[in-house]
Amino acid sequence: MYEQQIEQLGNFQLRIHDQMITLEGAKATTETVDALRTGADAMKAMQKATNIDDVDKTMDEINEQTEKMRQIQEALSAPIGAGMEYDEDDLEAELEELEGAELEEQLLQPATTAPVQVPAGRQPVRPAPQKHKAEEDELAALQAEMAL
Repeated sequence: MYEQQIEQLGNFQLRIHDQMITLEGAKATTETVDALRTGADAMKAMQKATNIDDVDKTMDEINEQTEKMRQIQEALSAPIGAGMEYDEDDLEAELEELEGAELEEQLLQPATTAPVQVPAGRQPVRPAPQKHKAEEDELAALQAEMAL
């Protein structure tokens, strides 16, 4: 009989424990849903304060200011005197004209070099190099050593 009561009390405890776990889960679920509702309400309130037209207008202003700043920075970073645009073809034509004028001026100048004076006498004759004879003597000495 006591065993049956002990078993009954154990089952009661298990049911109470299961009920506690179920209640804790329900509480967590309820708190989660409440938090989600609060978040959704906060988002709605924020969206009422900010509409898409305001966002578009603000983004346009930011883009405009960014473009102006880019233009200012570009103007400041340009080298001094770079405001003058040069046409490459015009510069090439001017260079060719200057080179042509310089060449023409050189061709019109009379020759300024003096004629080369050649001596009237004969050139001295150089003696033939003795190198060949020295090589022959050296070769003969080597051959003599090899014959030993």
